[in-house]
Amino acid sequence: MVVAQKVLDALKQIGLNLYERKLWVALLSKGTSTAGELSSLAKVPHSRTYDVLETLADKGFVLVQATKPIKYVAVDPKEALERAKKKLREVVKVKIERMDRVEKSSEMKELQRVFKKGYKTVEAVGITGSLKGRDTLDEKLETSFKKAKKQISILTTKSGLKSLQTRHGSHLKKASERGVEIRIAAAYGKEKIPELVELRKYAEIRNVPEKTFLGNFFIVDKDHTIMSMTGEDVHPTEHVSLWTQSQHVSNEVLGPMFNILWKKIQ
Repeated sequence: MVVAQKVLDALKQIGLNLYERKLWVALLSKGTSTAGELSSLAKVPHSRTYDVLETLADKGFVLVQATKPIKYVAVDPKEALERAKKKLREVVKVKIERMDRVEKSSEMKELQRVFKKGYKTVEAVGITGSLKGRDTLDEKLETSFKKAKKQISILTTKSGLKSLQTRHGSHLKKASERGVEIRIAAAYGKEKIPELVELRKYAEIRNVPEKTFLGNFFIVDKDHTIMSMTGEDVHPTEHVSLWTQSQHVSNEVLGPMFNILWKKIQ
């Protein structure tokens, strides 16, 4: 069995481990085969072959014939992927439904009670952590914007301004509808940015001279701060941010800094 490495790499990206990849490609080359034949062809230990083929069958990549000995039938690659996607959607749907039930249950209230009790024992400086990756930052911002009650202050760049509308426009709009004051100081120069039109519907935006500041930080309700620690030119997976719920940082460091800049650029 000879297949290009890039094919095996592609199968790895869709979640198939090494043995699954080798056995499935071997089966595709045979059409139908026994576990013993596939083990030899794919160079997969015989002791592992049966359970790996069973897993492939569960995922929708293989059909099993109830013969003696048991035979395995290859599924057309396109059909296999469609079957796999369908099964995955079903699994995800079931898990989400279970999560929804737990979220509405009395057990969730108990979990919230335990969390709040433990949360009160943690010093503010302890409620601090790093966020690795742009997606993780966006998830944290989404959660923070959804929980905002009074004020959101944002200092950002031109590209950061565009990203705010694209990634968080709906969350900021809903926050504004709840009565949250949204202030955005951004360095966008004289460039006409389409996203500004939408953002201005629910946020006050002021233009920061580019030489004054280049960076991103977010303050929510004066007790929750998120700050980017890397430049915007890094790969999204290498992006690092710092978040803290230290009121000292929000009220005595970055908050006053933002307020001074906000008044200066009005």
